[in-house]
Amino acid sequence: MNEISRTSSLNTSAQVATFILAGGESSRMGVNKAFLEIGGMPLIVRTARLLESVGGTSSVSGGPIVVGSLELVRELALRVIADDYPGCGPLGGIATALRTSDAEWNLIVACDLPYLSKPWLEFLVRRAQAQEANADTNAVVPMNVQRPEPLCAMYRKSCEATFRVALEKGTRKVTDGLAQVRVEYLEPAEWKCFDSDGLLFKNMNTPADYDEAALRLAARPKS
Repeated sequence: MNEISRTSSLNTSAQVATFILAGGESSRMGVNKAFLEIGGMPLIVRTARLLESVGGTSSVSGGPIVVGSLELVRELALRVIADDYPGCGPLGGIATALRTSDAEWNLIVACDLPYLSKPWLEFLVRRAQAQEANADTNAVVPMNVQRPEPLCAMYRKSCEATFRVALEKGTRKVTDGLAQVRVEYLEPAEWKCFDSDGLLFKNMNTPADYDEAALRLAARPKS
């Protein structure tokens, strides 16, 4: 276990803003995946409640903010901001979130990650907060077996200017944007204790993914 205990209290006095990226087209799903129900509520609402339980009302944003279409979440009464870079992928959504935020650290996740958990996200936030004295670290990103997972990560607001310049130069991949900043990568050994099923970063792209998530999560004990 890392020196930052998974059971230590979350330092909400160190301000953290939370954002959900919901700008994808859901082309493989066939319907907007953000509205698919998991456990009796739309996935995006479920994700918002999870982030709120981690950031709480003490975060600078006052709760999670969705980056995406204004029409997407109006009927769900979620806070939403329009993407500054529509059609440019999640890197544009991350840059938009960071422009909006006035927090030093920002927890940013995609809307289609049904297996995220509160203990894992609290650990991720604490890990970033531990970097307060280290101004050289701009992001804390989990590393999977073959690639980083930048759509469930912590970003310093200072990344925004770098990402904006990259976008204006035509960069679209988040990993290419990350190559321009200093990142602390969390290796699998550091987060596997939060992921007994090996699904922590598995997203929902297809109807089969949705069916699997609904069945697995329905079978989990209620916390």
